[in-house]
Amino acid sequence: SSAFVKFKAMSQDGASQFQEVIRQELELSVKKELEKILTTAPSHEFEHTKKDLDGFRKLFHRFLQEKGPSVDWGKIQRPPEDSIQPYEKIKARGLPENVSSVLNKLVVVKLNGGLGTSMGCKGPKSLIGVRNENTFLDLTVQQIEHLNKTYNTDVPLVLMNSFNTDEDTKKILQKYNHCRVKIYTFNQSRYPRINKESLLPVAKDVSYSGENTEAWYPPGHGDIYASFYNSGLLDTFIGEGKEYIFVSNIDNLGATVDLYILNHLMNPPNGKRCEFVMEVTNKTRADVKGGTLTQYEGKLRLVEIAQVPKAHVDEFKSVSKFKIFNTNNLWISLAAVKRLQEQNAIDMEIIVNPKTLDGGLNVIQLETAVGAAIKSFENSLGINVPRSRFLPVKTTSDLLLVMSNLYSLNAGSLTMSEKREFPTVPLVKLGSSFTKVQDYLRRFESIPDMLELDHLTVSGDVTFGKNVSLKGTVIIIANHGDRIDIPPGAVLENKIVSGNLRILDH
Repeated sequence: SSAFVKFKAMSQDGASQFQEVIRQELELSVKKELEKILTTAPSHEFEHTKKDLDGFRKLFHRFLQEKGPSVDWGKIQRPPEDSIQPYEKIKARGLPENVSSVLNKLVVVKLNGGLGTSMGCKGPKSLIGVRNENTFLDLTVQQIEHLNKTYNTDVPLVLMNSFNTDEDTKKILQKYNHCRVKIYTFNQSRYPRINKESLLPVAKDVSYSGENTEAWYPPGHGDIYASFYNSGLLDTFIGEGKEYIFVSNIDNLGATVDLYILNHLMNPPNGKRCEFVMEVTNKTRADVKGGTLTQYEGKLRLVEIAQVPKAHVDEFKSVSKFKIFNTNNLWISLAAVKRLQEQNAIDMEIIVNPKTLDGGLNVIQLETAVGAAIKSFENSLGINVPRSRFLPVKTTSDLLLVMSNLYSLNAGSLTMSEKREFPTVPLVKLGSSFTKVQDYLRRFESIPDMLELDHLTVSGDVTFGKNVSLKGTVIIIANHGDRIDIPPGAVLENKIVSGNLRILDH
């Protein structure tokens, strides 16, 4: 079996001296391989590549030190009452006299490393159209421009790109030259994937085109602290008097700048500033996998499902014990990031992500998650925000919701339509014929009216005519070889449609 499996097995049976020897050998081999790779870097890329490979070596060192992913379940406690504040309480404090004075301390950072592959699109996910031809990036720029115009401020937008998205994103940024938003970019690190058997890097040189494309990966959004620091932007913003970054995923359309939270950070009621705020929201049945905030050894700590011992996974998923999950909307002190980064004190659990390359080679990539660093900051806080601040678009089912009349668009922000009686989001499951954005668009002549929809399931070869209205629970299932065309203007309320378009009462 592989070096990795042997190595991890030994760490359980306490063969510690022997294990230490193997660990040192592995570290030395990896160090040599990384040095070889570095010699192939062109001079203008040398410094940058060296930083990346040094960062990887640190991560690999920690990976060999860790005794497995599990947290000690016995130490996990519910967070104390005051460590997760209800949003209502924060909102009740109102806004400061001078909103622009707090806004001018803010930098907005969007995580923009992901590709649109899971939705069948080439290029960066942020360039997919989500509403009236507007992309994720367009909506983000519109939101911040609206803030800057309304309050006469200068809130900058920073995009954390990966080597997968950088070039395409930079090309498109020219279209915002005349917007009232300064846009900066920096790149996530580029780390080598390692062979699962030997634990050595797959790459032989620094290039990442051709057959080497698959040898590299961006190491998860936990990389933001090091790469933001290394880019020089952190110091630039501190020099400009900025104090907090608001970090969120660019595909979360609910992650808008919230002035109440910002005011709470800048003017804390007890006079003690938070260095890290994580927005959490209540779990629904669809969210059982989300990371949750716990109290661990006296600190707030984010626990992800991958870290939970097998025997406790069901308990972790239960909505009664852990009621909330991380939205990945985070507010973080710039000064604290600088301090911790310089002390090498940001501690994030390593996520081991196994992949199989096109040629069949098994590799692992080591990643970290931005929210996991919460335990390294002083005076952290969770804020339990309304579900509306978590509106991620991961699938075309999500896309259907945000394109529909359930939401109205105002200055780049989506809000639930006032015409919807219940503020809950309907459950939508579109089958595999809808996975790719272009197929999905082809199957809807226009987006149906969904104001009164509770649940939609569609499976098989189904198309929708213009001005269809869906209400209550609608289930449409075309069996293999059948096709169902929902006629234009159809109103389906609590219906099951199956086979050859027989419409039965539900």
